[in-house]
Amino acid sequence: MKKVNRILATIFIAFMGIGSSWLVISSSVSAAPCRPAGSFLGFPTWYKYLDRESIEDTSTGATLCQPKLSSINDIWKIVASVLEILLRLASLIAIGFVVFGGVTYILSQGSPDKTKQALSTI
Repeated sequence: MKKVNRILATIFIAFMGIGSSWLVISSSVSAAPCRPAGSFLGFPTWYKYLDRESIEDTSTGATLCQPKLSSINDIWKIVASVLEILLRLASLIAIGFVVFGGVTYILSQGSPDKTKQALSTI
């Protein structure tokens, strides 16, 4: 249980350093071109590679930027975005394991069991 808590803490610390803020919300200006929305934790959005269209919200008067699906080939753009998200997530988890294993190795103080466990984590 302690190992799981340490791994989760390491992943949490790794996520804190990603991106400029926890949640970036873009404010759209009317008559501005459709720009990509902010990202969560630095991860791209699932519609990153799709074309976007501007739609004006009648209740607030704000211009919204929505992804536009124009053909069946747009599915591959969504798949590419989801794969990019998964690869980024997997790389962060791998970095977390290496950091956790390194810290465990340093703190093992020469104990053979702890050293072996730390090396297997790395």
